Amino acid sequence: MFDHVLIRVSKLADSERFYRTVLGALGLEPSSASERIVRWRDFMIAAPSERHPPARGLHVGFVAPSREAVDAFWRAGTEAGYADDGAPGERPQYTQSYYGAFLRDPDGNSVEAVHHDDTRGGGVIDHLWIGVRELAPAAAFYETIARHTGLRAGRRWDAGAQFRGAWATFSLVADGRAPTEGLHLAFPAPDRRTVDEFHAAALAAGYESNGAPGERPQYGPDYYGAFVLDPDGNNVESVFGGLSGSP
Repeated sequence: MFDHVLIRVSKLADSERFYRTVLGALGLEPSSASERIVRWRDFMIAAPSERHPPARGLHVGFVAPSREAVDAFWRAGTEAGYADDGAPGERPQYTQSYYGAFLRDPDGNSVEAVHHDDTRGGGVIDHLWIGVRELAPAAAFYETIARHTGLRAGRRWDAGAQFRGAWATFSLVADGRAPTEGLHLAFPAPDRRTVDEFHAAALAAGYESNGAPGERPQYGPDYYGAFVLDPDGNNVESVFGGLSGSP
């Protein structure tokens, strides 16, 4: 589903320590790291800026290869002093095979390791839950860009709408929680034309551009992307030649 998900963090060193600790327990090591950004395949953390404040109100679930790995994730986090947000255990309210554990990262975001029968390969992210102010307009935005991003409709409930990809899901949730802030979602495109069509469709539907289609050599020699803002102000990108295929 995701080329990459990027969150800004208040203090990069503190968040890098947290994610290295808990993702390392899942057998995941950074695929790249610098003074500005640290990346685990399709998940990235970066220092904040005046334009890009720290992400808040996000839930991210990471793929665990086994229930024992879920236990190790939670144990590594709690033993390192990070906040427990739910001990390892079955969560049949999600699916009968669902086994997860929850922690809080240094910015208070909910971070989970999960193993279930539908766990698939392809990225380190299993799912995201994104708080929204109003469900209908948020869902309408993602329905607008769905055909250009490979999204398909998933589960629906009174306060939520799920979208599915090849190996991950994300859900928009309007259950009284604060809207998620400072999130960047990038979806892979098969060619430049799809990037152009993604941007044109969003603007035709009245959504705001956050960067016209074009090359971004600062991200990679073949990087071609376009950016729009969803109704809650999150930065959504379509990219060809993006980060998911590089080391």
